[in-house]
Amino acid sequence: MPRAPPTRCRLAGGCRSIGVTAYSASVAKATGTPATTELTRAGVPHVLHPYVHDPKAPSYGMEAAAALGIEPARIFKTLLVDADGRLGVGIVPVDRQLDLKSIAAALGAKRAVMAVPAAAERATGYVVGGISPIGQKRRLPTVLDVSALQQTSVFVSGGRRGLDVELAPADLISVTGATVAAIARTG
Repeated sequence: MPRAPPTRCRLAGGCRSIGVTAYSASVAKATGTPATTELTRAGVPHVLHPYVHDPKAPSYGMEAAAALGIEPARIFKTLLVDADGRLGVGIVPVDRQLDLKSIAAALGAKRAVMAVPAAAERATGYVVGGISPIGQKRRLPTVLDVSALQQTSVFVSGGRRGLDVELAPADLISVTGATVAAIARTG
């Protein structure tokens, strides 16, 4: 699938390197998602990776991996859970599943179930399939799977279907306030 090439960073004062080319502020502004706005405002180096989204794709995450030519272990999906009546966020590789017992424990809850999609959309301000862990309407307790720490950079939704953001795992942790735990399992 076609994808747009990244452009070089043109921010005043330059960009910190994450081993990839960072998008300019004007490109981030044109994309206009709360995630890209928050990353730019926080000065977090990142790369936007737009791709042509197929609404018939059975898995948004695996679609992104194929379209961008990136191994699925580097692309992470954002999943919302209801943990003892409170919403929380789990970020796991797209080729794995969220372990509900593990995320419940990481959130200090006894039990977790997947959140109702409408509740996830209301809490985050994003639509299912484009929910980003960054720039949500309400900052929710967030847990990033430990496997992210094995990567130089990871990809998460940029806030809409057909847009991923690449950034360093440490920056993802910082901008989301995430804790790190083993919350993914093979499916």
